[in-house]
Amino acid sequence: MNILLTGGTGFIGTLLTRQLSGQGHQLTVLSRNPEHVPSICGPGTKGLGRLEDITPDQRFDAVINLAGAPIFDKRWTETQKRIIWDSRVLLTDRLFETLERLVVKPEVLISGSAIGYYGNQGDTVLDEETPAKDDFSHRLCLAWENSALQAEQLDIRVCLIRTGLVIGHEGGLLQRMLLPFKLGLGGRIGAGTQWMSWIHRQDWINVACAMLNDDSMRGPYNATAPNPVTNREFTETLAACLKRPALLPIPVWALKLLLGEMSELVLGSQRVMPLRLINELGFSFEYNDLESALTEALSPHRD
Repeated sequence: MNILLTGGTGFIGTLLTRQLSGQGHQLTVLSRNPEHVPSICGPGTKGLGRLEDITPDQRFDAVINLAGAPIFDKRWTETQKRIIWDSRVLLTDRLFETLERLVVKPEVLISGSAIGYYGNQGDTVLDEETPAKDDFSHRLCLAWENSALQAEQLDIRVCLIRTGLVIGHEGGLLQRMLLPFKLGLGGRIGAGTQWMSWIHRQDWINVACAMLNDDSMRGPYNATAPNPVTNREFTETLAACLKRPALLPIPVWALKLLLGEMSELVLGSQRVMPLRLINELGFSFEYNDLESALTEALSPHRD
């Protein structure tokens, strides 16, 4: 396949591009620094500086849209929230305009989303049909998904991948958690009863590859392992994998003071099940339990 990717130089995108390239696909990656794309994503990968540089006669069999400013990097000021919004929603709008210009349309658009779509729902078990609760994360994901779904007007199959906490080597939220836990300073957040829905990065990539190849897949899919855990269980498992104690809980008031509105990402509870992947596809996860996912992510790597 000839595949166009946005967000191909990120934590998920770099491994995805290398795997797809290894399977013989031709990849073009949108990047602010297109000259660096081959060294990041693998030899033979083309860098693209602007969507506007794509000409109407270019052909792509598939488009994977993962672009977005990091969600955890800065406090959620109104300015930062606008950056987060524009980097997802407005870029996806521009991507749709690009697809409109193409003489030959791609077969499929796989577009990023997140389980933030559901909002904070406590102990409720969530699947793709569960109504959402309104907050900034929900509004962001809803607008992001609606922007991608415009491509259905062009007879393009659209898959939405609602991503949970991605666990992998040297990246994502896990990377930010490691230092205090390695120092024995980690612990649960508040009471630790909030649910954390996670997925190993390789399983996420396997989901995306299934979407590329299975033309029965369309609409939203929860990209989470079938065994979500509470924050207490997550922190205790991480500490055990690192052979460190997890003795210092973080008070809710301190987290809210430190992070402001962004604290909803770690205080909110989303007990998400990948119901469509399991029931419709019989999808098999390589990493079903948290301990095996963390052990692999923390082990020495080849890449």
